[in-house]
Amino acid sequence: MTKQTFLKGAVILILAGFITRVLGFINKIIVARIMGAEGVGLYMMAVPTMLLVMTLTQLGLPVAISKLVAEADTEGDRSKIKQILVVSLTVTGILSVIFTTCMVMIAPVISSNFLTDSRAFYPLIAISPIVPIVALSSVIRGYFQGLQNMKPTAYSQVIEQIVRITFVATLTSLFLPYGIEYAAAGAMISVVLGELASLIFMVTMFKRRKTFRVRRRFFSHVAGGKKTFEDLMVIAIPTTGSRLIGSLSLFFEPIVVAQSLALAGVATTLATAQYGELAGYVIPMILLPTFITYSLSVSLVPAISEAAIVKNHELIHYRLGQALRFALMSGGVAVVILYVFAEPIMDLVYDAPTVAGYLKIMAPFSLFLYFQGPLQAALQALNLAKSAMMNSLIGAVVKTATIFILASRPELGIMGAALGVVLGFILVTILHFATLVKAISFTINLREIVKVIMAMIASGVIGFTLWEVLTSYYSLLWQTVLSIIATSVTYFILVFALKIVHRSEIRKFPYIGKFF
Repeated sequence: MTKQTFLKGAVILILAGFITRVLGFINKIIVARIMGAEGVGLYMMAVPTMLLVMTLTQLGLPVAISKLVAEADTEGDRSKIKQILVVSLTVTGILSVIFTTCMVMIAPVISSNFLTDSRAFYPLIAISPIVPIVALSSVIRGYFQGLQNMKPTAYSQVIEQIVRITFVATLTSLFLPYGIEYAAAGAMISVVLGELASLIFMVTMFKRRKTFRVRRRFFSHVAGGKKTFEDLMVIAIPTTGSRLIGSLSLFFEPIVVAQSLALAGVATTLATAQYGELAGYVIPMILLPTFITYSLSVSLVPAISEAAIVKNHELIHYRLGQALRFALMSGGVAVVILYVFAEPIMDLVYDAPTVAGYLKIMAPFSLFLYFQGPLQAALQALNLAKSAMMNSLIGAVVKTATIFILASRPELGIMGAALGVVLGFILVTILHFATLVKAISFTINLREIVKVIMAMIASGVIGFTLWEVLTSYYSLLWQTVLSIIATSVTYFILVFALKIVHRSEIRKFPYIGKFF
């Protein structure tokens, strides 16, 4: 079994995440171009319900599996690892059947009574088969991540996006003549096919790499797995609580936005289109860099769990600090690009330059969001998942309340929803950090933050100046591309010059490390 260091594992996931985000971004562009804002709105209305059901089905087990497998592997207990897998597969298998059935049965009620647009029924039904598929693949991913082997996860992510993007244009175009709701359902079917291909790959990799037979004495392991089940639930229940809160928040978000905009006097069709612009255009752009922080978070859980089991507190602080530094470094350049080039990006990608105002408001504060993943991963690895859950609950309540208060004001409308989303992730990040400060006396390096801000300001000024100069010489596309490249290159030159990332860390990178 190939085992990677924390940083090497994170970089492997980051490279895969970059590829999948680019492919996913192309997928969103295709969907937006074919279906328009209204179709994207229907598509995005179904997504929160899907995420809610998937969260209930997984029960937070992927994180729990990763943590417990890492601890068992450190102690060399192979029997324990098998029991963790067997119990997890049993739990997710039962839950996936229950919740998939419930999702299909309540789809008409959700679409008609809560989402205010009965057409959302079709994408809801189309996405329902994804639940058992994702439930099974997440258990296998948790197993590999616990062994700190990130390659199967990385490859499966790329495969999923390639299959999805292969089918999305065909299916949406095929169903579009029957109505926009059928096109949205076609887009959902492409998601299911992508996840199915990913699962097939994960199962194949598991069969090739496993060191034990899962089916041998399966039921005896289930019967004797009470202690393992309890250990899993101690981590899984608070973890799923955090995710459930996030999923519930996303589930209620389109409902609250729709109702708030109705109070503000916005018609249902226009409200759906406006929500499609915010949730389908702007927020995915904000979330684009989170593949880096997600990768760091996935690698951080087993890495910190491994250090915690041997009581190496210095290593815990070092790995968390390293993760936050890379999150800050990667998030900084994203914030600069999204803020400085908001209008040309939204014009080129979605043909919606008027939406750039939302992006400019949200981009500077998205830096808090990029910190949130590693902080939450550290809390889960240190058995502080319950605290993470409470922080998420507070943030979700404040976000939802803020959206309702601000979006219902006619002078703000959908901009009020954008402000509510921003406030939510700022608050959760601050609460996560405060919890870690109290638990392990963790501190951040203010000097590194100042260095990153300096690099952001300098690269932003250079990028904007170049964009203005190129206006008379190039088309909007090349003007924007060249300016973004110049901004990025300037930023990373400054990052290396200011020693925000160290050469010893780059040496650990796969593929390119040998050159340093």
